[in-house]
Amino acid sequence: MTTPKPAPAADPVVAAPTYLADIRNFFRPEDVAHMGAKGIDLGTYDGVKKNALTIFAHTSPPNADMPPDAAGKWSANRSQTFKNWIVNGFPLGTAPVGTPPAGGAPTRLRKDVTALTDAEFALLAQAFNGVMARDSTAPDGYFVLAGQHGLPGSYCLHHENRFNPWHRVYLRAFEDALRSVPGCQDVTIPYWDISTPLPDRLQHPPFDQYVLPADPGATATPPVTGFFPYTTQRYSVAQITKNVTDFGVLTDITTSMAQSLWGAYNTNGYQDFSIQAHDGGHGSVGPTMGLQEVSAYDPVFWFFHCNIDRLWLSWQARASATDLAGFRTTLAGQDDSWLTTPFNTLPPYSTTADQTIATDITYDKLDLPAPAEAVMENLSGSIDAAHSFAIRSTDPVSVRVKGIDRLNIPGSFIVSLLADGEPVAKRFFFQLTNPRDCATCVKHGIVNIDFRLAQEQILDRKLSVRIDVPGHAGEIGTAFPLAQAGSPTVNARLLVGEA
Repeated sequence: MTTPKPAPAADPVVAAPTYLADIRNFFRPEDVAHMGAKGIDLGTYDGVKKNALTIFAHTSPPNADMPPDAAGKWSANRSQTFKNWIVNGFPLGTAPVGTPPAGGAPTRLRKDVTALTDAEFALLAQAFNGVMARDSTAPDGYFVLAGQHGLPGSYCLHHENRFNPWHRVYLRAFEDALRSVPGCQDVTIPYWDISTPLPDRLQHPPFDQYVLPADPGATATPPVTGFFPYTTQRYSVAQITKNVTDFGVLTDITTSMAQSLWGAYNTNGYQDFSIQAHDGGHGSVGPTMGLQEVSAYDPVFWFFHCNIDRLWLSWQARASATDLAGFRTTLAGQDDSWLTTPFNTLPPYSTTADQTIATDITYDKLDLPAPAEAVMENLSGSIDAAHSFAIRSTDPVSVRVKGIDRLNIPGSFIVSLLADGEPVAKRFFFQLTNPRDCATCVKHGIVNIDFRLAQEQILDRKLSVRIDVPGHAGEIGTAFPLAQAGSPTVNARLLVGEA
């Protein structure tokens, strides 16, 4: 989010302003900080809405006493726009698509793995070989670093607000290890764009597999058996491509990228397509990637997660959320405690969640739409009754499988949506084999799975659900009893367009 300029007298009056498109840009970082010290939050939708009348009284010319500096004073037109927002019922609106990041100056450029020159790719292989050759107890060795994600560390944070911040720091820690290999000081982790088939470059040593040199479960708390000896495994390229489609990974990415609010993009809104896409990607690649305990040992993990981080940065650019001030404006109706002490920690790292929002890492390509396609959504779950809505025959149906008790399910699982007994869509949920041993899993024990489907796929048909738990070899197991999974329900609603 760029710092707004002082309001000129020629500010146009906006008759129907919204918070995301207009109002959030009225408050400079210094305004937010100044009033924050006085207990008034100007940095979020909820804070501005709560204090709207007070804000209007203190900023309206000619007797405005806020902002305190002359350069920040509001014009009469800006004040009228703010008044229109109040009179219209504080509409949240949708975010206009923003521009590339305005955060810290980029110091590291990450590229598509297929775009690396032969020399760059050879240097990357040298770095991987060097990290993999380190002793199994070396803190900057492959075994220890990969083990922070699942066994034996289990530090990773999934299905919660710190998911993307934690993995952003994790990628940097691994990248630093690669750069510590002599001669590899400029190496960065490339990304695998999962919308394309798994590149041939990642199907040869040292990127095709990893043989664990020690038992990752021996030092876990409690100890875990069954993963030693162990060599990482993947599906064929054709099967991976099919799985990506079957698990709706690309569909979920597209939907998540269009969301205006962080909660809808990440995991707390009615829809949570970004993390669903992540989970589906893990389940698509292979038995190892589908097992949280050992997924990071598969070298493809780093290229896959680099793409997840690229997509998050792309969403930040779209939503004008590439610095902390801009990011907080996308938290309407959401808890922001995870951005403040003591809830912002990302163990085992010293970096905190709020420090990851503005990043000095960039990518050779962000997923930004063409201007003609610059449309964002707001699936916050609330509807202003003062607005009218048009129901079209082409509007999709949002289906939620609600109330799944993940803690009773032994490992990652597949949720299939059935219409008249026939599967019409499925999603993969990524978790530990023993989720009750995971504090984050226990904290978020009841989960939902979301689908967006064409009306003809489900209308006038009986909807039901099936849960399957893959085995360690990747096969689909016997259907898991729904009663043991909390007896989840199926809820459908029509996604309508504003008239």
